[in-house]
Amino acid sequence: MSGYAATFEQLRDWLFDAALPLWSTVGTDHVHGGFHEKLTTDGRPTDDPRRARVVGRQIYSFATAVRLGWTGEGREIVRHGLDFLERHLISETDTVVPLVTPEGRRLATGFDLYDQAFVLFGLAAAAAIGERSETVVPLASRLRDRMIAGWRHPEAGFEEARPRQLPLKANPHMHIFEASLAWVEAGGDAAWQALADEIAELCLRRFLDPATGALREYFDGDWRRLDGDGLDVVEPGHQAEWAWLLMRWGRARGRPDALAAAAALMRVIEEHGISETQGLAVNELNGDLSMRDPRLRLWPQTERIKGWVGRRALIAEDAAAAAACDARIAEHGRQLFRYFEHPVRGAWWEHLDPSGRPMPEPARASSLYHITCAIAELAPA
Repeated sequence: MSGYAATFEQLRDWLFDAALPLWSTVGTDHVHGGFHEKLTTDGRPTDDPRRARVVGRQIYSFATAVRLGWTGEGREIVRHGLDFLERHLISETDTVVPLVTPEGRRLATGFDLYDQAFVLFGLAAAAAIGERSETVVPLASRLRDRMIAGWRHPEAGFEEARPRQLPLKANPHMHIFEASLAWVEAGGDAAWQALADEIAELCLRRFLDPATGALREYFDGDWRRLDGDGLDVVEPGHQAEWAWLLMRWGRARGRPDALAAAAALMRVIEEHGISETQGLAVNELNGDLSMRDPRLRLWPQTERIKGWVGRRALIAEDAAAAAACDARIAEHGRQLFRYFEHPVRGAWWEHLDPSGRPMPEPARASSLYHITCAIAELAPA
């Protein structure tokens, strides 16, 4: 077991004993189905419309909890999420319905690549634990094939809408990449590997700034980077998230260029994206890697953990370097408890301010995915 085993156990215990009991009861809508989007600072659900992306993320979170050994009602919650998804969030033309009321009335019907990605991801997690494989496997294939047929970009990747809507974005492609890799690992058909390869190549060719090595977010219709109107944003959390994905893909496909790009992304976050006073990842940088938003949101901290776990795997043959990674990973994991010091047990602060103080706001259900994924990466093989 790695040198950060104690940190994994502490985080897993908090997940099992505090977070999952809260979000499987108060955070789950046992009247209408699906999941509440947020819990207030005193633990009450908000009355927000339901996004498909959150349903996909919650299916993933509870399926992963089952895989990690949680003895609660994980499978029941996965089925609960699948029921709402199949009943309200899949259109008659095999696309994802992005937004509905709690009762399932459609509030948005246009194609949304981000929501599409997380439904595919949640379905992969359900299939990986054997939940409704006979239905989720063909459903995911239909959603993927319809997405390719209807929204594929002429070069690679996908359009945001038809007719075209600009800018094109790297972020939803990251999650299509993540979903595709999840399906590859779950034993999906060859089209999943082809899609993962396509997104990885697009990232290496278009998304990375050759001057800085940073992952950029916004592009024109020909995948040329956009810098004007504040679009030159660099998100430290996304540097780590893409690094983690490229390391997984690069190892599996024998691609040293992907591993080198991932290492460069980790340098961006560590050299430019960390608060000097708090030791936490900041929200945003400018294109020249100067500071843009020094607040300290929760999810970039979880992605930093995943990036370092992936980095450790690449240098495991060097015992001293691996031990140094172990120490960093353990420290980054312990830092998460700063966000978990919340008046509602099992909830969290979404932001700390630049001085490290919590910024009161509702806890978002969508963050459970980030937390659970980081803990799963820390788990011993």
